[in-house]
Amino acid sequence: MSCPWPTLSSPSPRPEGTRPGKAGTATGKGRGIVASALLFSYSPKCIELDFSHLGEKGVGYARHHSRPKEVSELRTLPPKMVQVLALFAPLFSKRVFQHVQVLVAGAILAPGRRTVSSALRAMGLEQEKHFHRYHRVLSRASWSSLQVSRLLLRLLVDAFVSEGSPLVVGIDETLERRYGKKISARGVYRDPVRSTHETFVKSSGLRWVCAMLLVEVPWASRVWALPFLSALAPSERYAAQRGRRHKKITEWAWQMLLQVRRWYPHRQIVAVADRAYASLKLLENCRKLSNPITFITRLRLDAALYEPAPPRRPGQRGRPRLKGERLPNLSEVAENPATVWEPTEIANWYGSGERTVEIASSTAVWYSTGLFAVPVRWALIRDPEGGFKTQALLCTDLDADPEEILRWFVMRWQLEVTFQEMRRHLGFETQRQWSDWAIRRTTPALMGLFSLITLFAHGLMAQAAGSFRQAAWYRKAHPTFADALAMVRKELWASATFCGSPAQTDTVKVPRAFVERLTDAVCYAA
Repeated sequence: MSCPWPTLSSPSPRPEGTRPGKAGTATGKGRGIVASALLFSYSPKCIELDFSHLGEKGVGYARHHSRPKEVSELRTLPPKMVQVLALFAPLFSKRVFQHVQVLVAGAILAPGRRTVSSALRAMGLEQEKHFHRYHRVLSRASWSSLQVSRLLLRLLVDAFVSEGSPLVVGIDETLERRYGKKISARGVYRDPVRSTHETFVKSSGLRWVCAMLLVEVPWASRVWALPFLSALAPSERYAAQRGRRHKKITEWAWQMLLQVRRWYPHRQIVAVADRAYASLKLLENCRKLSNPITFITRLRLDAALYEPAPPRRPGQRGRPRLKGERLPNLSEVAENPATVWEPTEIANWYGSGERTVEIASSTAVWYSTGLFAVPVRWALIRDPEGGFKTQALLCTDLDADPEEILRWFVMRWQLEVTFQEMRRHLGFETQRQWSDWAIRRTTPALMGLFSLITLFAHGLMAQAAGSFRQAAWYRKAHPTFADALAMVRKELWASATFCGSPAQTDTVKVPRAFVERLTDAVCYAA
C-alpha cells in the first residue's frame, strides 16, 4: 500500500499535531488552502508534481534540494485531483507531502499488489535510490491520522450529503488475512468470506473495525459505502501479552461514533450495523448523548422485551424500576393473527431492485439482567411471498418511521460490497509491511483510497456521462467502482502524456485505435 489514510489509533514517534523539525508547532495552523497550493507549480493546462525531493542526499529528509538528472515521466496531476489533494497539504510537512503526492498517484495506477514498491514502480521511480523515504511516510513520519480522517469525511459530506440530511454511518469489521511472527496484533478469527452457514472457517489475520459514510452517488444511481475511519482491533492474546484490557469491537465502534459526533455536534447521525453490534451498553451510550446518535441493528426474535417502567407513587421507597411487565417474544408477535402488518415498497432491496415487504412495529424496553434497560422501537419484517424468514430490527429513536428504519438498514449491505471491491480492485490484503506503525496506517490508507477515488471520479463522471466501458454481451446501465477507477487512471495517464511536450523526445506514431485499446487494458488491470 502506498497512501496515508486514517486509523483511529495510529501510533506516532512524535505527538500528533507536530511536524518533524518544528517541535511544538501545531499541524495546519497558520496555513490555509492558498498556502498549500504553493506546493505545486501551476501551468495553464495542468499542474506538475514537485519531484525536487528525489535529488536529496543523505539519510532522512535533507534540508537542501537538487533536481535529479532523471525523474519520472509521470510528473503531472489533473487540476481537479490537485484541488482535492491540496486540502490535505496543511496536515503534513512540506517534504512529507511531496512523498504523499507520489504515493497517492502510484497507488491509483499500480495494478495488483498495493505496496510502496509497486507504487514507485508505477510512477517510474524503480531506480530511486532513496526509496526508504517513501516507506517512512507510513512507518515514521509525523502526521495526524484523525485530522486526515476528519478532512476526508468533510469532503465526502460536502460532495454527497445535502444540507439537513442525516449522516448515515455504517459500522462493520473485516478480516485482513496476514501471517508472520512479526505481526504482533494478529489473531485467529472466523473468516466471514470463506465461512458459510454450514461451514466454519478460521483464518489468521488482522481485524479492522471500519466506519463508512452511506450515500447516494448520483452518477451510479445507487448507495455506496465510502470508508473514512478505521481502527485495528487487536486480538485478546495481543492485549494479554502487554497487560492491557482487551477491547471488544463494540467498544471500538463506540469510540468511532463518538469521534464522528464530536466532528458534527449538531448534525443528525444514524448508525447502522449488523447483529454483532446489538450491545445494550453501546445502545445506551449512543442514546445518552446530549445529541443522541440513532442506532439501528438487528434484534433477536427471542429478546427480552418489557413495557416501560410505571411511574413512581408518592412516597414510594427503594430504587426506581427499570422495566414493566414482560412482553411476548417477537416470534410470538409474528405468528399472532392480530398483528397488524403494513405493506411497504423498498426501492433498492439489497441491490435486487424494488421489493414489497410487510412491517409491524411498536416500542418496548430491551433489558438483560445486570445490564442497561434501553427503550427501543422494534420493527418486524416479513416477505408476503415467503422469500426470507421473518426478521426483526431495533432503533434507539422511538419516533423513527418504521419504513425509514428499514431503508436505512438495507443500505448497510453496501459495506460488504465495498470490502469486496477493495479486495478485487485495490489490492486489499496484498500489503507486506511488518512495522506496527506502518500496519496501523497502511490498511486504513487503502480504505480511504476507495473514497478518494470516488471523489476524483465524481467530477469526471459529470462531464463524461455514459463514457464507461460497455460490451455487446454485457450492457451496464450505470458505472461501477471499476469504471470510476479506470476513469481516474485515464486522467492520470492523459495528464502525464499530453500536458506538455519536451523539446527533444523520441516519439513513435501509432494508430489511435491501438492507443485506446492499450489504455483501456492498462486502466482495467486487476
